[in-house]
Amino acid sequence: MYAEIISGALLGIEGHRVTVEVDIANGFPRFDVVGLPDNAIRESVDRVRGALKNSGLILPVERITVNLSPAHLKKEGAGYDLAIAIGILACQDTVLLEESKDVIFIGELSLSGAIKGVKGILPMIHSASERGVKKCIVPSCNAKEAAVIKSMNVIGVDNLIQVVKYLKKEEELSVESIDIKEIFKVEASKYAYDFSDVKGQENVRRALEVAAAGRHNILLIGPPGAGKTMMAKRLPTILPILSFDESIDLTKIFSVAGKMSETPLIVKRPFRAPHHTISNAALIGGGTVPKPGEISLAHNGILFLDELPEFQKNVIEVLRQPLEEGEVTISRVNSTVKYPADFMLVCSMNPCPCGYYPDLNKCQCTPNQIKRYLGKISGPLLDRIDLHVEASTIKYEDLSRKGKGESSSEIISRVSSAQKRQMKRYGERPYNWNADLPARDIEETCLLNKAGKKMVAFAFDKIGLSARAYHRILKVARTIADLEGTDSIEEKHVAEAIQYRTLDRKYWGG
Repeated sequence: MYAEIISGALLGIEGHRVTVEVDIANGFPRFDVVGLPDNAIRESVDRVRGALKNSGLILPVERITVNLSPAHLKKEGAGYDLAIAIGILACQDTVLLEESKDVIFIGELSLSGAIKGVKGILPMIHSASERGVKKCIVPSCNAKEAAVIKSMNVIGVDNLIQVVKYLKKEEELSVESIDIKEIFKVEASKYAYDFSDVKGQENVRRALEVAAAGRHNILLIGPPGAGKTMMAKRLPTILPILSFDESIDLTKIFSVAGKMSETPLIVKRPFRAPHHTISNAALIGGGTVPKPGEISLAHNGILFLDELPEFQKNVIEVLRQPLEEGEVTISRVNSTVKYPADFMLVCSMNPCPCGYYPDLNKCQCTPNQIKRYLGKISGPLLDRIDLHVEASTIKYEDLSRKGKGESSSEIISRVSSAQKRQMKRYGERPYNWNADLPARDIEETCLLNKAGKKMVAFAFDKIGLSARAYHRILKVARTIADLEGTDSIEEKHVAEAIQYRTLDRKYWGG
């Protein structure tokens, strides 16, 4: 007796088809699982045996061999339990064998026969849909997440006997459905913060608007209490809304990481703020069984590093490659996986260990202490941060001023207009943001007039900018021009962009 059941595996955030082959033959009773399974899958033998017995179903007292094909692909997790159980039953029942064709089964079994949720449902169902599968049977708690894929008929189930009755047409189960437009409408606008709460700091607000419009990396430098963290937390409220494709990619990452909330689709740009004690593996991803790190969970959103110099130097240096490539590669003996990591880096820091430099009435730090503190951040990493902005101490007049400042909805209207200009300009190119402009396209896209060229040349010679910093200035100037709705980059746009690069020279001895 032989049966084939479709299930799914994960490699990174991509799903792969796995065929669960079940063979029941005469011989000494035993139950083997082959096909490069991990320990969790090997233990499925006991889970499936218990689930069948406690569901009142028959486990043949014969030789049972389960092969997970393709054999070269490493299989992990308990999500194959349901497919293995259905495969065993299908070997004994032609109705089940026929009805289980072209259906993907994913789920973990408890000894009682209940079906538990698993991580990574969305990428596996998405992959199956692209390969022509039209129906899936998954745990009820995962059904809404799977229903994001509109071409798939999703059946949510609670226990093994319910699956058997459904396949035998003894019980009707409804196809799960969700309203994606309603989710975007309701969830995308839910924010606890708004820029109208910010008082003063007009230069920082402007810099954050420029950063959001071109998705530029930004560093905020200022004393404690200047509002750096407060303003950074409000940055997601002025970023353009996620597209559906961006939302799917982001949801895949959160699904694989097991960080899905009650909402089946991530529709808001993430804001990840790891503590400065974070390890390399937690930041970039990895582990014995590779999992996405904070930079991947910040994909299409913001990674906020508060008190940047307090992070271990080797930890923040690993950001250099993902900032350039937009992805991170995790290599292990058995596999190599890639996780998306296309994020906007936002950092904050004090100008010195005590935080009050250059106010010499408050700052007690020696020049060597300041130099050692700032030296924790390397020049190559700073070159990858487009804007360095000084947040000064807030004045009493700003705090006592009545009324609210400009709201996030007013700012995002300008940011969205600037983004639309970028999308129209770049068309079919593999990028939509000025920050992602490759060096080969900068001269074509960032055309300067004579006065602008003269100003850039002066800054390059006097400040000692690197080639990368030169390109960053041009990209930021392009964004400032887009915010004003102009095609040409004028002298004032270049001057503002240079201003955002000179703050680091003030502190780093330039």
